[in-house]
Amino acid sequence: MVVDGFFITGVVICLVSALICIVAAIIRQPPNDITILAVAAVELFLLVYGVAAIFRQLGGEPVAGEAWEFWGYWITALLVPVAAFWWSMLERSRWSNLVLGAVGLTIAVMLVRMEQIWDMAGTAL
Repeated sequence: MVVDGFFITGVVICLVSALICIVAAIIRQPPNDITILAVAAVELFLLVYGVAAIFRQLGGEPVAGEAWEFWGYWITALLVPVAAFWWSMLERSRWSNLVLGAVGLTIAVMLVRMEQIWDMAGTAL
């Protein structure tokens, strides 16, 4: 599997975000600025990742798999942190931090799949 810097950076951001949110839930904290900003960092990364992907494609580096699938994952990934944020604002309990923590884990898995689609790694030819 070909791994690029964006992928590694994204996974690190996602896992740190998940850790922050899960620890906050364990210590019985409701969503606060730290957990919200941790999820906002994931969203910001996804925006930068999308812009970089556009430039990669315009620069002549095509998506090796189905482009619609890559962009579908990216759009879905953009919606996950937003939905979790709204959940945490409406349900201000410590359990909302687990929902925020799930964002990091979910997006990390989605990044793995997007990397596979981009490079067609791990697929049978």
